[in-house]
Amino acid sequence: MRPFSYKFSSKRDICLNPAVLLLLGFGSFPFVASCPPCCFCASDIISCGGCNLSMLPIDLPSYATRLDLSHNAFIALPVDWNSRLFDWLATLVLRKNFISRIEENVFKGTPHLLHLDLSSNKLTTLNSSIFSGLKELKDLLLYGNEIVSIAPGAFTDLYSLKKLYLSSNRLTAFPLALYENLKGPRNLTFLDLSYNNLTKVPVQSLLLVSRHGGIYLQENPLECDCQLLALLEYWTRKQYSPLMDFRSEYSCEEVLVARINCSQQGGLEVPLDAQTYQVVPGQWLTVPCPGLTLPLQEGQVVFWVTPDKVLNSSIKYVNGHFTVLANGTLEIQGATVEDSGTYGCVVVRGRHYSPSESLEVTVVVGNLNKSSTSGLASRSGAEHFNTAFTTLASCLVSIILVLLYLYLTPCRCREGGGSGGCGGRAIMLCSDPREAESGQRRSNGKRVAFLEPQPEDFDNGDPKTPALNLGQITTEGILKNGKKTVEKTPENSSPIVKTYCLNENTFHVNSAL
Repeated sequence: MRPFSYKFSSKRDICLNPAVLLLLGFGSFPFVASCPPCCFCASDIISCGGCNLSMLPIDLPSYATRLDLSHNAFIALPVDWNSRLFDWLATLVLRKNFISRIEENVFKGTPHLLHLDLSSNKLTTLNSSIFSGLKELKDLLLYGNEIVSIAPGAFTDLYSLKKLYLSSNRLTAFPLALYENLKGPRNLTFLDLSYNNLTKVPVQSLLLVSRHGGIYLQENPLECDCQLLALLEYWTRKQYSPLMDFRSEYSCEEVLVARINCSQQGGLEVPLDAQTYQVVPGQWLTVPCPGLTLPLQEGQVVFWVTPDKVLNSSIKYVNGHFTVLANGTLEIQGATVEDSGTYGCVVVRGRHYSPSESLEVTVVVGNLNKSSTSGLASRSGAEHFNTAFTTLASCLVSIILVLLYLYLTPCRCREGGGSGGCGGRAIMLCSDPREAESGQRRSNGKRVAFLEPQPEDFDNGDPKTPALNLGQITTEGILKNGKKTVEKTPENSSPIVKTYCLNENTFHVNSAL
């Protein structure tokens, strides 16, 4: 929908959004002004770039959400530079001016500002509380200035700040107060310090804060001491994107010489596996640094990155229960459950490690089975697999034995013609009758007899299969020396007996009709 244009006596066109007119109709909008000359007003966007302005126009519409004042002639931002409240303003662009001074509380009229662009100006110092009141600010662009120093309280009230651009300035010290100020940013995830004059950086602090966001340090004249090389090796190992994306722009003079001086040469390159250390709460635990070759070189410092802090071997810690010994070993005194987690040892090792090797260890305080830890030793998993496999195999063998017992257990061969023997449909595994009479048994004299009742057996009305009378059976199938002998049975013998004799690898069938 196109904005409406109205003519006033001053013959100045006013471009207003229909939504603004609606608010005016109900009397809820505090102040509405016309679009200033040389400015472009499109709905809630006002652009006054390149108008050679040195002060803020007094007739700016206050309904704007984006105000562009770039490429003008502003040289300072005094307290009274904005006399009205821009309650809707979310983006303020002041880049490409000549601003060299910003006074305190200058942004009190823009309490809901989210993006502030002050890049490419003439700022040399950031004084305390110059951004006071901007509690909702998320992006602050200060690159392309001439900033040399930053006051400790410069970023007070910037609780919501996520991205800070300070590249292409003249900073010589890392703004560590940015992280230490309790009233400063709490969730800073992006810090650009590239193209400055930094020669040293707080390695121990960077190891901690870099876990929560990106810190860009390329194109700074950094001194390649042992601590910086340890940091760069650690970031490389972690595939830290601010380093990997601009690796060619990290210039360290005499890197190879520094690396040789910071690590012990000639050690055995033993592959490093993931290690897990377990300790009972309250006990002491010592954790050696993986891959560290002793003795340490002069100037070589060992850092330990714990779940909530960073320690180093050059400082003696009086309070707390963590200590880094002179040989780089981490000592935990009186371990607690809260100490469980992943620990990384950061030191110049002087050699390349494959991705499969681990330079971190896992500490478990308490019961290993109840702790959710990562990186457990592979041998623990193998032992659990072997135990489960053995249990499963034992169960299968037990089931097979039970089935064999139920289905393959032979009936006893009774002497005499009692009716308590096996039924007519039974399968009998019996020894040779003559051997049974003599009380001797031989494994090569087994006989299998299948007993089938004749139809006349059911004529008497008895539904049950008649029991076998062993006295009527004279058929013998005895295999001796590879031969078989069969005696004929009387014609009135009942029931039919089929005999299968088994002797080692020979299978014979004898039928008695």
